[in-house]
Amino acid sequence: MPEHQIIRIEPENARLRLDFRELWNYRELLYFLTWRDVKVRYKQTAIGILWVILQPLLTTAIFTIIFTHFARFETLQVPYPLFALSGLLIWLFMHFSITMATNSLVSNASLVTKVYFPRIIIPTASVLGGLLDLILGFLILFAMMFYYGINITWKILLAPLFVLEAIVLTISFSIFLSMLNVRFRDVKFALPFFLQIWMFVSPIFYPLDVFPENWRILFYFNPLSGILEGLRSSLFGQNFDLVGISISTLLIVFLLIMSTLFFKWMESEIADLI
Repeated sequence: MPEHQIIRIEPENARLRLDFRELWNYRELLYFLTWRDVKVRYKQTAIGILWVILQPLLTTAIFTIIFTHFARFETLQVPYPLFALSGLLIWLFMHFSITMATNSLVSNASLVTKVYFPRIIIPTASVLGGLLDLILGFLILFAMMFYYGINITWKILLAPLFVLEAIVLTISFSIFLSMLNVRFRDVKFALPFFLQIWMFVSPIFYPLDVFPENWRILFYFNPLSGILEGLRSSLFGQNFDLVGISISTLLIVFLLIMSTLFFKWMESEIADLI
């Protein structure tokens, strides 16, 4: 009798190669998973999508009271509520997306183990699901800029580039942590602690000008710093810090490449580990 053969079904591309054509072929799945995450987020909530408005506004109000009364930032060129809200919108998007994406592969185990599709779509959909909140948040920010009489310059046209960098950075961490969480379930427990540290070492509620210049370079190795500095400069017509932006951009590209390679390297083991 002929021996039994084990047939391994894998995509045609190499293990460490990301096939963009294959991702494009599964774009409808990405859309449906993204829309599902949007609907599930506010399902059975009392005020629904109003949380998108209340959360950043209330947090901004609290920090405005604290920092305008107890820690005055004399170097700010814009009203503090605008400064805080512009950073908070990016942070809330990243915090929510990374938190949801980290557990996305585990929570979709039934889908992952039954049907083949590029698994990287699942954490990516979790990130894209937070874009609605980000868009609505920026509408609030633009309304406040009008209220405070901020002059709009041509630099605002560059703001989408820094938002795009934030999205890419979020996807990078999301696909890395989602795969790491498949092997080590401790990740989801440690994540809130590390996100809290990341928030404190990022210029979300304070400007980098409060630190001596020789210390500022350390903050640039936090890619979120360059994103926030560039976004605020474009929104409020200030000078760009090209050094910080360049360092952040290079780090984001590096993190995207490394996290993608790690995901592809581990992808074939998901069904066994999940």
